[in-house]
Parts: sequence; structure tokens; C-alpha cells
Amino acid sequence: MDILSAALMLFLIMDPLGNLPIFASILRHIDAKKRRRVLVRELLISLVIMLLFLYTGEAMLSVLNLRSESVSIAGGIILFLIAIRMIFPQPGGVVGLAAGEEPFIVPLAVPLMAGPSILAALILLAHTDGERMLDWTVALLIAWGLSAIILLFYKVFSRLLGEKGLTAVERLMGMVLVMISVQMFLDGISSYIGQN
Repeated sequence: MDILSAALMLFLIMDPLGNLPIFASILRHIDAKKRRRVLVRELLISLVIMLLFLYTGEAMLSVLNLRSESVSIAGGIILFLIAIRMIFPQPGGVVGLAAGEEPFIVPLAVPLMAGPSILAALILLAHTDGERMLDWTVALLIAWGLSAIILLFYKVFSRLLGEKGLTAVERLMGMVLVMISVQMFLDGISSYIGQN
């Protein structure tokens, strides 16, 4: 696999367009002056986490005696809970934060940007060809950069969709996210059963 193929794979797994309504829904409760700073901070945190997993993920899992299946199952459960809140909105919004309260790490950086699928893909890249770590780092930076650009301009999409359109897309993406979370959960269980 070359750098561009790896970057494309990672970009598709990050799914910035799919995450756009969730990011917009969470960020609209934050003071307008703080939004950009919060978004940039969360994007940078996600990049650090992804780089950590690329370089130390396999070692971290073995030290903690965790298997990659547990990452997939845990991520599926978290995404499922977020998806339910998207479909059935509550006063605290998607993540249960009070209006104006800033999200920190969860759910924007993890699991939306640096989710279990991307972390597992990074561990897999490092595991299959550990001599090409520089290539995998460049691929990750390309994918993350493209995703960051899309998410930084979420307001353009918010204006195009409007309040009702954003709510409709949010609920639709909630349904899609339920399916993705269930699939991640089932993949984790299937992989666990297959290895035992």
C-alpha cells in the first residue's frame, strides 16, 4: 500500500462529512468566540492520540493486556450512546453538556475523530509494515489535514442547511451512527469469538 492509498483509507475511516452534523450540533452550544479554539484544540488532541496509537498502540494494548477487539467493542458502545442522544435530543445536547460548556477530548477528539476504527487501522498499518512508519505518519497527516479543513468550515454547511436542515441531518446521522456502532460492536465480538 502506498502513501496516498493509506491516506485515502484513513480519511474514509475518519469520515469528516459524516461527523459534520455531530460536530456542528455540539459546537453550536458553545460561545461563538470560543468555537474555533475548541475545535482546533480537539482536532490537535485527536492527532496526538492517533500518532500515539500509530507508534505505541500495539505495545499499549499488550501492556494493558487488552486486545484490539476490546477497543472496537468499547468504541461501539460509546458511539451508540451518542447516536441515541442525536435521535432523541435532550436539553444537554448530544453529549449531555450544559449549554455553553466545552467538550474536552470526549466526544469530539475521541471517539469521533480518533475512533476505534482509525486506531485499529493505525495499529494494523504499523503491525504489517513497521519499517515504513514515516510513510504511515505522512498518510495520517494528509488524512487528518483534509478532515480538519472540512470540520473547520462546518459553519458554511450549517448556513446552507439551516436550523431545521441541520436537525434533520443530525437525526439521520444518528440513525447511521447507530448502525455503525452496532457493526463495530459485532465486529469486536465476532473477532473475539473467532480467536477463541
